[in-house]
Amino acid sequence: MKKVNIGLLGFGTVGAGVAKIFIENREVLRSRVGAHLNLKYVADIDMKTDRGVRLDEGVLISDAEKVLDDPDIDIIIEMIGGEGIAKEFILKAIDNGKHVVTANKALLAAHGNALGRAAMEKGVDLAYEASVGGCMPIIKSLRESLVGNRISSMIGILNGTCNYILSKITDEGMAFESALSQAQENGFAEADPTLDVGGFDTAHKLAILNALAYGMEINLKDIYIEGISEITPLDIQFAGEFGYRIKLLAIGKDRGDSVEARVHPTMIPFDNLLSNVNANLNAISISGDAVGDMALYGFGAGMMPTASAVVSDIVDISRNLLSGVSGRVPLLSYQSEDIRKIPVMPVDEISTHYYLRFSAMDQPGVLSKIAGALGRHDISIKSVHQKGRELEGLVPIVMLTHLAKEADMKKALSEIAALDIIGSKPVIIRIEDKNGQD
Repeated sequence: MKKVNIGLLGFGTVGAGVAKIFIENREVLRSRVGAHLNLKYVADIDMKTDRGVRLDEGVLISDAEKVLDDPDIDIIIEMIGGEGIAKEFILKAIDNGKHVVTANKALLAAHGNALGRAAMEKGVDLAYEASVGGCMPIIKSLRESLVGNRISSMIGILNGTCNYILSKITDEGMAFESALSQAQENGFAEADPTLDVGGFDTAHKLAILNALAYGMEINLKDIYIEGISEITPLDIQFAGEFGYRIKLLAIGKDRGDSVEARVHPTMIPFDNLLSNVNANLNAISISGDAVGDMALYGFGAGMMPTASAVVSDIVDISRNLLSGVSGRVPLLSYQSEDIRKIPVMPVDEISTHYYLRFSAMDQPGVLSKIAGALGRHDISIKSVHQKGRELEGLVPIVMLTHLAKEADMKKALSEIAALDIIGSKPVIIRIEDKNGQD
């Protein structure tokens, strides 16, 4: 029986899940690959914690360099995370002629272009299915299943922590802080949740997907990012009354000579499939010229769902090894010579619909002043709603707009915020609604 030797760097939650699949599904994998996938070494500085996975004697070691330098190791799995030592280990593995599998979206978003060039020069594969969407095969779909399509848009819920928090605020009326605390208690959020709730984790994933879909270099720095920490139960209540739910969305759209790339809380209609994706689940909707609209749905994180995606990469590379090939599927879907530096459209240039909420003085002429400021910046109001009294004579005034340009909206809101009738910073939430084009 042929054998593929594998070295695992990092024996945390996902690393333990990978080892668990190798052990428990050994025969299933052998029968599907035609070779024994041999987990030769697992390297981690923590040699004592019980991960609930029983490894053979001598497999668990503390020396990652021993794994990287072993000439018998065919594939390295990087499960360390971060952009420091993980990058060094991946580059060394590549330099030693080893194929690499990683789930490290932050590293790929920041350094994926350079890592890809290094892998191509050495003739090895760099696989990363688990970096986006957990068990959802979004990378494979874009690189293989949808290669005959021009992708016009991708809109997705790509962070389970944010989706869990927004679901709790929506379904139970929780404040953001309470929903976050519950997410942390249930293991859905880190002790420091900044990367998640600030939208940065979602942006890492969108940067990778844009490269795959549009033939561009990975570009994280130009993505517009806005988190969910300022979303209130009041705005979620208003959204529901208008037929919308609020989700943190990753939005990538082909704009011809540029790509629209943004991450922010967004109102989407009840009949949009994504509006019904709740708790810590992920989903993404993709539009292609041949397939039309399609969607993927599943757990975007967690021990076993993520490990499943890692193992799928191991199997792909193992099959390549058995066939004596590498680089069969281009790293970023496009041939390297066809990858371009496509600019990301500045957020000020986008046009969309908006939800606006103002806390205003309860007195005559307030609506006309707000509407006048919007009108002076070419923003047309679709509907206006005024609800019950707030504290100190302030009332919430809610408006939905027709299609408007972001730059115009910012100017109008700046003017409105300076009015003496406005009691606090205006709230703005963008709307994605295919039914309304005006």
